[in-house]
Amino acid sequence: MDLLLTGGTVVTMNREREVLVRADVLVQEGRIAKVGRGLKTRGTRRVVDVTGKVVLPGLIHGHLHACQTLFRGRADGLELLDWLRERIWPFEAAHDAASMRASADLTFAELIRSGVTAALDMGTVHHYDAVFESARDAGFRLVGGKAMMDAGEGVPQGLRESTAGSLAESLALMERWHGSHDGRLRYAFAPRFVLSCTPELLREVARLAREHGVRIHTHASENRKETEAVRQYTGGQDNVAYFHTVGLCGPHVTLAHCVWLSEEERHQLRESRTVVCHCPGSNLKLGSGIAEIRELLDAGVPVALGADGAPCNNTLDIFHEMRLASVLQNPRRGPRAMAPMEVLEMATLNGARALGLEDEVGSIEPGKRADLTVVDVSGLHSSPMPGDVLSSLVYSARGSDVAHVFIDGKPVLKDGVLTTLDAASVMASANAHVERILRPGKRLRARA
Repeated sequence: MDLLLTGGTVVTMNREREVLVRADVLVQEGRIAKVGRGLKTRGTRRVVDVTGKVVLPGLIHGHLHACQTLFRGRADGLELLDWLRERIWPFEAAHDAASMRASADLTFAELIRSGVTAALDMGTVHHYDAVFESARDAGFRLVGGKAMMDAGEGVPQGLRESTAGSLAESLALMERWHGSHDGRLRYAFAPRFVLSCTPELLREVARLAREHGVRIHTHASENRKETEAVRQYTGGQDNVAYFHTVGLCGPHVTLAHCVWLSEEERHQLRESRTVVCHCPGSNLKLGSGIAEIRELLDAGVPVALGADGAPCNNTLDIFHEMRLASVLQNPRRGPRAMAPMEVLEMATLNGARALGLEDEVGSIEPGKRADLTVVDVSGLHSSPMPGDVLSSLVYSARGSDVAHVFIDGKPVLKDGVLTTLDAASVMASANAHVERILRPGKRLRARA
């Protein structure tokens, strides 16, 4: 079905970074057909008047944990390694397929409601089919995979895998889901981080990813204590340097965080064109530090934006992350450190690169998939409107300002109401499942 959005301010994110006022976007067969002014409505079956609103490419999270959304607010006040060992890993080990589905439904409902159309997700060790099933039914664009963990101190028995078993399950998931639903669902190998993976696992992941043409998604240099532990584990190497030795580098690799990098690692990221995903909200809440994003961008490293998991943020609102990503660089580099357009690039074009979808999404251009977000910036907290609409989007807007969301041209949010998910049912299910997981007996069994 054709779709025409009329009369909006269109932030195209095309090569020229054009912002078109009172412009239209025509969608045909799920892809953008035309962008311009005065497009004809004749024969178009769906016409949506977006006068006074801003039309953006669908926003993209470059690092996410849908399996953790059920545990929002349940792991406050802890640094990364304690946060994992004391709370998150035992919680994840207690998941069954039904609770995983509830967590994923809650995730995609929140993301769509706040203008996000795609994400790169890392699950826990088991039940990742449930995450793909949730994204399938929600109409969401997902690149994701099960966490891979065949080593690690403090890993519950319910999460520890054999190397062969981890690889076999990952390959089976890839066979079932990669490229399904017209390419909307894709697989990514997801070794959790250096401390939970053997060198044998990482080398085989590097080989298989290249053989099958899929992405690799992992964590690197998030926390100072973590980087110290990695040096001990690897005989003196830092995260990124170690990943290079085992083959986990290149434009098909996305590394979350990269807060504590050496000059050598920055050089390796630049030369290999490896993608970094900045997660400012998570890095602040866990006390991990502030990534030197200005330096990475200046070096030509592609940097996307993500929320990480709900228990370490605790919101998945990408507008929240855009504001933080901008202002956090100012104390170090001055109040003009990050221009609003650069931040929008992180949440759109570079997000698409983090997912390996830069030819499909991330900008509003003819031929690309019609993943579109419409934002109403006329609220009290955005008034009066400044001359620069980009300023409103990055500094003032909130996820709750999103009016419409389309994925492949299909409405998944209409007038602020979810169309593929029922918010009340999603929340009720999440509450029921988290109560089961938090029962002391259940948690103790998961730790064993």
